[in-house]
Formats: sequence, C-alpha cells, structure tokens
Amino acid sequence: MKTLLYIGNYLQSKRNNVSSIHVLGPLFESEGYRVIFRSSKVNKGLRLGAMLWACVRYRKQVDLVLIDTYSTLNFYFALLSSQLCRLLGLPYICCLNGGNLPHRLKQNPYLSNLIFKHAKCSVAPSLYLKNAFEFHGYTNVEFIPNTVDLQHYPFEDRTFDVPKLLWVRSFSKIYNPQLAVRVLKSLQDQGYKANLCMVGPDSDGSLEAVQALASHLGVAVSITGKLTKAEWISLSKDYNVFINTTNYDNTPVSVIEAMALGLPVVSTHVGGMPFLIEHGVHGLLVPPEDVEAMCTAIVSLFKDSKQREHLIAAARQRVEQYDWQQVRLLWHEVIA
Repeated sequence: MKTLLYIGNYLQSKRNNVSSIHVLGPLFESEGYRVIFRSSKVNKGLRLGAMLWACVRYRKQVDLVLIDTYSTLNFYFALLSSQLCRLLGLPYICCLNGGNLPHRLKQNPYLSNLIFKHAKCSVAPSLYLKNAFEFHGYTNVEFIPNTVDLQHYPFEDRTFDVPKLLWVRSFSKIYNPQLAVRVLKSLQDQGYKANLCMVGPDSDGSLEAVQALASHLGVAVSITGKLTKAEWISLSKDYNVFINTTNYDNTPVSVIEAMALGLPVVSTHVGGMPFLIEHGVHGLLVPPEDVEAMCTAIVSLFKDSKQREHLIAAARQRVEQYDWQQVRLLWHEVIA
C-alpha cells in the first residue's frame, strides 16, 4: 500500500477547529495507507519549515504528497511545498479548501499556475470550486466532497417551540460571527424567546468582538469554546436550527454535519453553499450580512411545519452521498 505525505495545518491547539487533514488522514490510514503528517507546529515559520523538511526527508519513501491548499496566508505554504515537490520529483495533489480560492486564481494567476498546473490533480470538495478552477483553465480537477461518517451522526427528532440557534465555526472575521448575535437580538425584539449557542475556538480575536456586541445589545449568548466532535454533537440535541453566517465559504463540514443530525440549516448564500444546499429544498439561503432575511427564514421554519419537515428529510438524504463509504472510492481512484 502507498505511503502518503499529508501537508496541512495539523494543529492540536484549542484555538483551532478540526481541519480536513485531521478528518481525511485517519480515514486514509483506515484504508491501509501509511500517512505521514506535517505539521503540528503552532509557529507558522516552524510549521512551514517542518513541511518542507518532510518533503526532503521522506522523498524516497513517499509515493504521493497531499497538500491542503487555502486562499489566505497558507496559500504560500502550498506554493512553497508544491515547488519543492516539483524539484524533488514528488507527485502531489492539491486538496482545495479555501472558499476564496477563486479570488486567488484571479489575483495571482502566475503563482496559481505554478501550483495547480503541475499537480497530479486538484481535489475540489465542491462543484463551486471545481467550476471556478475550470473557468480559469484548470482541467485536472476532481470533485470529491467533504466526508462524514454518518454512523456517528444520529438523526434526531426535535421540538420546535422557540428558536434555539446553534452556530459552529471558528471565531473569525470571514465567518462573520457577529451576524449571529444580531439575528438573536432581532428575533428577541420581535417577541420570540430565542437563544443562541456558539461553538468554536477564537482564531483572530473575533470572540472578544462577539462578546462585546452581545453585551452592547443586551443579549445573552452561550459560548462554549472549542468542543470535540462528540461533545458538540451531543450538545446539538438541545437546539433546533443551525445557522451559518459566513461571508466566504466552500462546503463546510459543520453544515454537512448539521444536515446529517436533522438540524434545518439557514445559511448565507455565498461561495459553495448553493452547491450544497438548494434553497427551499435542503435548507434556506439568504444574502450575507442581512439580519432581516435570516430572521425571516428562521421564523418560517416555525410557521410552516410541512416545509420544515421536507427540508430536514431532503437534507439528510442529500448528505448520504458524503458518507465515507461512498467518498473513499473516489479517493482510491485519484491516489492510484
């Protein structure tokens, strides 16, 4: 069986949510692949150094390098790692994770070509990213959706008495967590006894801004910090609507997980979201930064039980295609 070097943010810090390397790496191991992970270094310079050194150190042992590729600073980690792989003659696959990668393709076409034109292929977890890359001339892009192991996501019947909102993401500006607080305030001003729980680590200081906004608006928000997968799945039983407030997105695993758990999803209409959720079929999509639209969508779930039940059932059926037993076959094909 092949040996894989998986390059990504393999961080174990409480400030970071689980990323694709944490999910896919163990799944590849369960399929019999030997996987070498880099890097868990918190310091970005040391992390990059560990990534590059691993390429050199394991160059004679590794059959394939997987490189998690994001759209912000970590884009340059992928750039340097991929060019070193080229120099060493190591085949590599780019695992596309950044919801704003289409902007990067437009703004940095030369650097993008250096990475993506020479990859064995790029793996897009959404048709949104696949289409964007093909638009820019990249034909070696395979669609393999983000995966979940559905046996760990029990489908729950919930009580829809008052809006009990659940938000799960890193506290980061691009995910716009303050919108969740404003939505809570608006629902309460309309007379609904709504509550909100926000789960996730603080990645850029946005947590403090959220707490300050909640205090200013006079609303109580439950903030748990980072939880394990099992912990937040257990917590989700106490909530009945999942909200996704982001300004940029790809195909977030947290939304897929919410759909699997039977939580109706109300999300901003950005990035890859309309490729995951067809509005009015698998969930409800609203414009970004639109408090009123998100509130209206949430309220509609409580006014129309037939629509709500349809959304929940269709969403669960939709995410069955993301189960690892299906996705694993697609990965075997690209790794072969």
